[in-house]
Amino acid sequence: MKEDIEINKNIDQFKQLCYKLTYKHDKVKLGGGEKKIATQHSKGKMTARERIDYLKDDDADFLEIGAFAGEGMYKEYGGCPSGGVVAGITKVEGRLVMLLANDATVKAGAWFPITAKKNLRAQEISMENNIPIIYLVDSAGVFLPIQDEIFPDKEHFGRIFRNNAIMSSRGILQIAAIMGSCVAGGAYLPIMSDEALIVEGTGSVFLAGSYLVKSAIGEDIDNETLGGAATHSEISGVTDYKCKDDKSCLDKIRSLVSKVGKVPDAGFNRTEAKEPNKSPEEIFKTFPVERAKPYDMHEIIECLIDKDSFDAYKDLYGQSLICGYARIDGWAVGIIANQRKIVKSKKGEMQMGGVIYSDSADKAARFIMNCNQKKIPLVFLQDVSGFMVGSRAEHGGIIKDGAKMVNAMSNTVVPKFTILLGNSYGAGNYAMCGKAYDPRLIFAWPTAQMAVMSGASAAKTLLQIKVASLKTKGQQLSKEEENSLLEEIQEKYNEQLSPYYAASRLWVDGIINPTETRKVISTGIEMANFGDYNKPFNVGNIQT
Repeated sequence: MKEDIEINKNIDQFKQLCYKLTYKHDKVKLGGGEKKIATQHSKGKMTARERIDYLKDDDADFLEIGAFAGEGMYKEYGGCPSGGVVAGITKVEGRLVMLLANDATVKAGAWFPITAKKNLRAQEISMENNIPIIYLVDSAGVFLPIQDEIFPDKEHFGRIFRNNAIMSSRGILQIAAIMGSCVAGGAYLPIMSDEALIVEGTGSVFLAGSYLVKSAIGEDIDNETLGGAATHSEISGVTDYKCKDDKSCLDKIRSLVSKVGKVPDAGFNRTEAKEPNKSPEEIFKTFPVERAKPYDMHEIIECLIDKDSFDAYKDLYGQSLICGYARIDGWAVGIIANQRKIVKSKKGEMQMGGVIYSDSADKAARFIMNCNQKKIPLVFLQDVSGFMVGSRAEHGGIIKDGAKMVNAMSNTVVPKFTILLGNSYGAGNYAMCGKAYDPRLIFAWPTAQMAVMSGASAAKTLLQIKVASLKTKGQQLSKEEENSLLEEIQEKYNEQLSPYYAASRLWVDGIINPTETRKVISTGIEMANFGDYNKPFNVGNIQT
């Protein structure tokens, strides 16, 4: 009876987290708000999301990338919902593509630093997986009050045009539609694409607008004459197609995509998909919202993989990491997942759940190498506290074995996909293919937490540092003051643990309901199947 109460409590907590996710996503879909949407419509323009809905195939899903980019940032400027740009993977005329649409309801589509970061992430996904990218341009250019954070550095605005050129040299299709403003340096993006379309009346592209032209050289000219659809389609030849409105422009894009030749796939193994042994909804019962509670990761895996498809690798060795071959939506995958229950080794050692030990790191390194040999994509399921510490672990060579795992994972040539289920702490984040290690996609559940260490551990450590610092100044805190300070530190740290904090900064590509995990991974592998994997797998000088 008590167990049923605990399960029902967990289900309720999980559903509340998922409700919050849906609510926040619905809110971010409004961009700059309903009034700004109405203004778009009054100009005869569709919104960014309406354009995407119209362009994509009717039966195609839209796997959004960076929906929460900019969440809670730039408050002094009124915020920047979704980074002022909508991005995602979908199908157009049956072909997987990356769509990128400026949201003119957010500061007229101006570029904030997070906007540039999101655009670069979209281009990175396109380049890594050799899939076409379609830009729906409607932007006022760089947001000038913080231009120093977006203009000159390597990963800033200019990198986008460098990527345009690199993608062109690799034969990756780029189509751009100028559906609104396209100003200054941003003008290079559509014109460096393979084909550029422009919408009459609303589309314009120029290096400098009429006001700047007037002040710079004294020429008095209106924007339409300077860089409108007629000018660039009939006089300059800058654009390739002139379209009467948004819908005809999007129809033309569909027509262009429909005629593109097929790209050979990489040949990742896929059979007919089977439903999991356990319904994905079972996750709400099995996965504890309270992060300190143990659970058996095998039960979670059975909710994600195709029925009876799991082949465990070295299941009795290095048990704090689960490794095995399986299928997800028919695709063959290699799974590496943290075991969160306490396990006992053959030597009688009790190993804590969520911790990577020498034997588990050794096993994972070998398994990763096997998957590279067999051309099997890797899926990392993170709920990791870090590597084992202490004299016993150090004397046993934990650093050496951890380095071996990181080496094998870093040099992997098959695509990697990472899902943050729960904890993602410290070096465990690295070894389990965190953002720094180029996962093709990285998504988090609403239960995820990402930081150097847990909130409780970090708060106590930070408190000790603060207390010691005050003591050197001759100040002594009472127990009540210490508790108050600890609470204050923990509250601030816990805010940074939130998956929304990570998503706002694009440390993850998004936050998903756990029941969507199979679809995300399947879409990712379908996308990655168009990539180039001719590079030999070489781990270099690996620690043994």
